[in-house]
Amino acid sequence: MPAQTLRGNIAAIVRDRLGVAATYAHAAKQVTPGDPIASESRLLKWYAVYPGDRPIPAEISSLARHPLESGALDVEGLGFVVLHRCGGDFYFLIVATWRNENELWETVWYKDGDNMTSFEPFVRDTQHLPTFCVWELVPVWHEQGAWVRFLQSHREVPDVETWCEDLYSGVA
Repeated sequence: MPAQTLRGNIAAIVRDRLGVAATYAHAAKQVTPGDPIASESRLLKWYAVYPGDRPIPAEISSLARHPLESGALDVEGLGFVVLHRCGGDFYFLIVATWRNENELWETVWYKDGDNMTSFEPFVRDTQHLPTFCVWELVPVWHEQGAWVRFLQSHREVPDVETWCEDLYSGVA
């Protein structure tokens, strides 16, 4: 593709299809690990992602943990959870497990303010779907590295314990 055509295409995308509102101002968020969710069938690390001045309330974390601790969301194996405070009172609960050696599978639940008393499945029924936002990718990237380190280990109980303790905490 000639450079002039490419530049014209880029200009059209920036003008009409960038997907970023002109008023958007990006800000960092905080990532904090929490207590894992553990049972005989699963071990899930826990991450909270939130604006630094608005931590996730304990009652919201408890509501988010409930589907996993009660078995309403039945996932097995090793993985992690990201509870993301997106806006004022909108939360995503992303549950990811490792499958087929190197695949990350996910289930997404959400809670939208006080009009929802619990987390519910986030229905996605279109072809082109959202996955992770820039803040959620920070613990995801960390977990990708932790999983590779685990895959390169002997994959025995001490290696799972090491994997479980390999957590990210910091700025996203």
